[in-house]
Amino acid sequence: MALILGIDIGTTSTIGILIDDEGRTLALAQRPVDLSSERPGWAEEDPEQWWDNTCAIVGELLAKTGRSAADVAGVGVTGMLPAVVLLDAAGRLLRRSIQQSDGRTGREVAELAAEVDAAAFVRRTGNGINQQLAAPKLRWLERHEPDVFASIATVQGSYDYINGRLTGARVIEHNWALESGFLDLAGGRIDPELVALGRIDPVLLPAVKPSHEVIGEVTREAAAATGLAAGTPVVAGCADHVASAFVAGIRREGDLLIKFGGAGDILLATDRPTPDPRLFLDYHLVPGLFMPNGCMACSGAVLNWIVRELAGDGHDLGETPHAHLDRLAADLPPGAEGLLLLPYFLGEKTPIHDPYARGTLVGLGLHHTLGHIWRAALEAVAFGFRHHVEVFEELGQSVRRVVASDGGARSRVWMQIAADILGRPVELLEGHPGSCLGAAYVAGVATGSFAGWNEIARYVRPAGVVEPDRARAEAYVRHYALYRELYERLAPFYPRLTAG
Repeated sequence: MALILGIDIGTTSTIGILIDDEGRTLALAQRPVDLSSERPGWAEEDPEQWWDNTCAIVGELLAKTGRSAADVAGVGVTGMLPAVVLLDAAGRLLRRSIQQSDGRTGREVAELAAEVDAAAFVRRTGNGINQQLAAPKLRWLERHEPDVFASIATVQGSYDYINGRLTGARVIEHNWALESGFLDLAGGRIDPELVALGRIDPVLLPAVKPSHEVIGEVTREAAAATGLAAGTPVVAGCADHVASAFVAGIRREGDLLIKFGGAGDILLATDRPTPDPRLFLDYHLVPGLFMPNGCMACSGAVLNWIVRELAGDGHDLGETPHAHLDRLAADLPPGAEGLLLLPYFLGEKTPIHDPYARGTLVGLGLHHTLGHIWRAALEAVAFGFRHHVEVFEELGQSVRRVVASDGGARSRVWMQIAADILGRPVELLEGHPGSCLGAAYVAGVATGSFAGWNEIARYVRPAGVVEPDRARAEAYVRHYALYRELYERLAPFYPRLTAG
């Protein structure tokens, strides 16, 4: 019985998992990660902390199972992207990583947009011109940290860095290359002209590898630091959102995942790329498939704000605040009796890409209660998911099946609202530990522990289906139209609101 290790380099924590090749999760371990934001819009992390966490987690996992490091057949690492990690010629970190959510590069994004044909850029790279690209971050470094910029010898991503510490190999996984904006989608190769937009030499970018390719083996130095056996194979790894969707069962064309985390992710499996500036585009883990996707900056974060700032915590409810508010909202009608909420508390990413947008509550009356506000927030996130589904359909992509995951999926009230607004059944899951399982499974495929991509279904179980209510679904057609109109009317106002 082979063991496979998966490590997830997440924004708020590093998570490890140890599975066997017979469908069992043997152990999980986790360590926190510190997000640094020294100035408005900045988001940085210390890759050395990711490595320290990885070393500690491996030891904890092996201790929990009582198994030997020699039993580990392969290692897979996943992580957020496209974080930018910079090394000097000696392989040393030059500074903290600049995270994918970092918002300091407005000036550089505008410059880039003025220099290139936006439509041609989308066709060529699969992604639009926005702050997630690596080029604006590199331009910012050239302008504000010239000494660091001049010392760059390697540009890579979060899990690429950990892979380098494990193996000594200098590579980047193909989804980091794609979302960075440096990969030519048609050719599948780093394009020197695209790299030049970041003001760097293409030699600073390592070789591009697919997720399931073995890139090297654990070195003696890494073995001493982690407790792994020297010579253990390590694969190129994978993007965390893609890995999470794969684990959730998004493995065939038309499968759609809606993720109810702090942010709201929505990912569709397709058999062809559909470049569009409103979305992001990634490779699927399954060769030959793609994964156009979106990210709403706030989902569960809006609910947590309501709990923290409006609900109060002065009395014992006998239930969690979220469950209490669900109960207050459950029997209210669609549309929360004339209340609309726009969930743009951190601006918005896809599909509107508007950093000036703000959280907005419209229609308040004295008859409204906290339950109405809560329901309006639940509906707002589901409206955002519906907006993405409409974009997919405009691009000729069909949604045949919807699966929900992450913490918000435990709310039956929210899942019913999602099913009603989408007008589709929503499938629920049990036993989904997150992206770390996807990373481990990719390593298992690469090292021969699994015969193919479908055995992942043994690790995650179905937990029921929420069917849409026809009458409520029809009522939501009108409320969704009002939701869309509200943003269009306020979009010109938001920049004036935030100016100065």
